[in-house]
Amino acid sequence: MREPVDFLVLGSGIAGLSFALRASKRGSVLLLAKRGRSESNTAYAQGGIAAVLAPGDSVESHLKDTLVAGAGLCREEAVRVAVSEGPARVRELIDLGAEFTRDATPLGYHLTREGGHSARRVLHAADLTGREVERALLAAADAAKVRILDEHVAIDLVTSGRFGLGGPDRVVGCYAFDSRTGKVEAFPARVVVLATGGAGKVYLYTSNPDVATGDGLAMAHRAGAAIANLEFIQFHPTCLYHPHAKSFLISEALRGEGGILRNRAGEAFMERYDPRRELAPRDVVARSIDSELKRSGDDCAFLDMRHLGKGFLVEHFPHIYQTCLAFGIDMAQQPIPVVPAAHYVCGGVCTDLDGQTTLPGLFAIGEAACTGLHGANRLASNSLLEGLVFGHRAADRAAEHATGFPSGPAIPEWNPGTAVAPEEGVVVKQNWDEIRALMWNYVGIVRTDKRLDRAERRLDNLLGEIQEYYWGYLVTRDVVELRNLADVARLIVACAKERKESRGLHYTLSWPGSDPSAIHDTVLVRGKPAPQAWPRR
Repeated sequence: MREPVDFLVLGSGIAGLSFALRASKRGSVLLLAKRGRSESNTAYAQGGIAAVLAPGDSVESHLKDTLVAGAGLCREEAVRVAVSEGPARVRELIDLGAEFTRDATPLGYHLTREGGHSARRVLHAADLTGREVERALLAAADAAKVRILDEHVAIDLVTSGRFGLGGPDRVVGCYAFDSRTGKVEAFPARVVVLATGGAGKVYLYTSNPDVATGDGLAMAHRAGAAIANLEFIQFHPTCLYHPHAKSFLISEALRGEGGILRNRAGEAFMERYDPRRELAPRDVVARSIDSELKRSGDDCAFLDMRHLGKGFLVEHFPHIYQTCLAFGIDMAQQPIPVVPAAHYVCGGVCTDLDGQTTLPGLFAIGEAACTGLHGANRLASNSLLEGLVFGHRAADRAAEHATGFPSGPAIPEWNPGTAVAPEEGVVVKQNWDEIRALMWNYVGIVRTDKRLDRAERRLDNLLGEIQEYYWGYLVTRDVVELRNLADVARLIVACAKERKESRGLHYTLSWPGSDPSAIHDTVLVRGKPAPQAWPRR
């Protein structure tokens, strides 16, 4: 067993690093990164951070835009916290050394506009914002001497009640697998923080990196924490469609700067679906593209940027321009082939406004959490904002909790039982591929009750097979991720079946209209419907 720490952080994205930096001033911190410390969803974020920085913008405007995008399910108090505290957190990030794109305006920074926003308020570092944010935060963490262990995959949370460790039931640490040595160790802590990001890899097509396997969601659910609103999976409207491109996102900022969506015949089609056209919220644009492709039978749509000129494109979107060029697409000369792909989980582990979950000793922040900020659909570029704001708030609350908890009890060493070395990796790959395909086909952008029923039945069979494999063989990173993917897929289906309406990102042909009486969260505890995790205003 490792030496106990005050704060054990799982995840090295913007939320986890923001928490770790602030918490390091109040106690000992250990951060576990599943792969390399810079490999996170944050590092792949292109667009930017939404915050009220320009003189003509206002907190009330940002609040309203977020509420409109959230389709009636935002927790207004959470939205107000995020948009009010966001500017200060962004300035702190700049003070840490983050370099954003500058211009000649009085603000000194270039702000772009994305779908759903009524003003230019998205601060960015060209089209590699996430990479710059990650760089600055990791440098600050190194300067603060935050301990980070790479290649450590969390397996399960440890609760005092489940393991008979005495005292009131609370989370006291976790077990984690060292991918380099193959060893599983116990990591005790006064407070455990889930900053594990999203679950895009549960779908066949996703903008997310390979690390996005829903680990925090699955672990929290197995430990008994409340989970909410996993039916709301945001599909980014525009990922590069190319046989050799893997999960490459074409930022929403391109549409914000005037990009036009066209079908294969060259027709601009968005005006047929929404008067806001390319600047409609992501759920609307993704469904519109999906509908257009089903209507035409085409494999992809096209994002036309040619009218903006090569100079503008190279200056504002250098990474996207060069990446497309590497695939033989000159976006200054030809439209970019695009398709929707799974992008962001708007639900997550239920928390209060300071990141506290329904389990004592367990906090959740960033995409792994459900604060109520996003409601039924996330407003563009509110995700990095969320990580900054709630990572900061959670660190302050967690410090209070840590002082109230004694040093955690001794956690039993990992017991592999009769498990043997894995024999057939093909079993893992087959189950992985089957989950992602059935989720794409049955629980994707457009759903029906019949599709959900089919997904539920097949997932229940797969879960049984995966559990048998998990207990029979020694753990590997692939097996841990497969187990988590299967659990999260089943939770998404369970949440989707509970919502008998179409709202935001959950669109079902079986219940095509919104129900005014359904302004509530879909909350599950160990897979069963539960009372609301927080009151609605």
